[in-house]
Amino acid sequence: MYVPAHFEESRAEVLHDLMDKHPMGILCTHGKSGLDANHIPFELHRDEGSLGVLHAHVARNNTVWQDVGDGDEVLVVFRAGDAYISPQWYPSKHEFHKQVPSWNYIVAHAYGRITIRDDERYVRGVVARLTRIHEAAQPVPWKMTDSPKDYIDTMLKAIVGLEVEITRLVGKSKLSQNKESNDIRGAGEALKAQGDHLIGDAMLLSASIAARSGR
Repeated sequence: MYVPAHFEESRAEVLHDLMDKHPMGILCTHGKSGLDANHIPFELHRDEGSLGVLHAHVARNNTVWQDVGDGDEVLVVFRAGDAYISPQWYPSKHEFHKQVPSWNYIVAHAYGRITIRDDERYVRGVVARLTRIHEAAQPVPWKMTDSPKDYIDTMLKAIVGLEVEITRLVGKSKLSQNKESNDIRGAGEALKAQGDHLIGDAMLLSASIAARSGR
């Protein structure tokens, strides 16, 4: 990923937060069958390994777990959000007419080594934790024990666990930091006005930082 210095986000804790809040990752592999990408919800354990460990599962019928081997390098991409940026939103455009369209986004790339975990105990733990995390906001959270044990046992046999030990983290927050603070603020306010609060709020924070630095 191309990361100019003004868009770089290298703080592990910030990238970990992104991965926790947006756990649907894209697992990119280059195995025996060539390039592949799978969209999988991940669970991050920050305190495992040097940069954290990702835990997930896939359907047994998904050949990705047979296509790669333990120790193979993989890439998991996490995206917080993205938004088209119109030149019309930059105040300077109306004065100097020197702006072009752009696209802003916030992403984290987690490189790591994959391990296939085809054992029931591991898979049960991953499913239980993911369920507990993502059901927490429901009025009546669903639990694995809500279903008959034999049914859950059968479902667990149909999936395989994946573990990715993170070896490198690369982050990019492209929020028009190469612009003047007034332009960043103008675009951020325009995004919020049309309902895009995630990138809009991030741009307004970026505008405040730029203003404090005298831009």
